[in-house]
Amino acid sequence: MSAFVIAIREKTHDAAELAAYRAAARDARGDHKLQVRVANGQQRVLEGAPVEGVVILEFPSMDEAQAWYDSPAYQSAREHRLKGGDYRFLIVEGV
Repeated sequence: MSAFVIAIREKTHDAAELAAYRAAARDARGDHKLQVRVANGQQRVLEGAPVEGVVILEFPSMDEAQAWYDSPAYQSAREHRLKGGDYRFLIVEGV
């Protein structure tokens, strides 16, 4: 069953760190089977606090999404994300 990594950027603290994150995260794709479904496009918050951006990645399974997240390449990229802004990050199983 497919799985989706959902990244919600709530607030930017350091734009340079987020630029470094974007480059490193692209490189962290490696051989992982993922498809970008949403990448910070126009959004409209209907309920709750406003957000700055949303990214949704699709993987073939929860295990493959977790393997990408746990990979050394992504964990290295993640350091820039943590310095660059406040995010909510989750994996959700598809239907």
